[in-house]
Amino acid sequence: MTIHIEYEAEKKLSVPYEEIIREIVEASLDYEKCPYEAEVSVVLTDNEQIHRTNLEFRNMDRPTDVLSFPMLEFDRPSDFDHAEEMYADCFNPETGELMLGDIMISVDKVEEQAEMYGHSEARELAFLTAHSMLHLCGYDHMEDGERLEMERRQEEILKNRGYTR
Repeated sequence: MTIHIEYEAEKKLSVPYEEIIREIVEASLDYEKCPYEAEVSVVLTDNEQIHRTNLEFRNMDRPTDVLSFPMLEFDRPSDFDHAEEMYADCFNPETGELMLGDIMISVDKVEEQAEMYGHSEARELAFLTAHSMLHLCGYDHMEDGERLEMERRQEEILKNRGYTR
């Protein structure tokens, strides 16, 4: 498993962010029964940069907490059955790992939302990482049923790793 983490924000999180991100990426892929070794890239940034990226890619003129950029399109979430046939170019030729995609997290939002929801920055970072990993595995929350299923999975991943409110 390869997890690239870049820290581009000036503000420093007061939690062991690399450890949390690695733990939740791995826990998410285990929970979703990903049959491959995977590669994920995570960028920790600030509200200004995530705002620009949100505007550019989603035409939303505001900062957000997390953005996900999946490499694969799933017919059904976490259905990896045809990944090798349909997405051969999504496997790193050097490592053989499935390149799932990229995640961008605002450290400003981690701090703000932890305070707003009354839990730790560690829990908020874990939540945003799990949320984004589910997006990389094909989940969405556009409809109520999808949203409820995604929320259930996020909470189970977090609970299994001891991140509670």
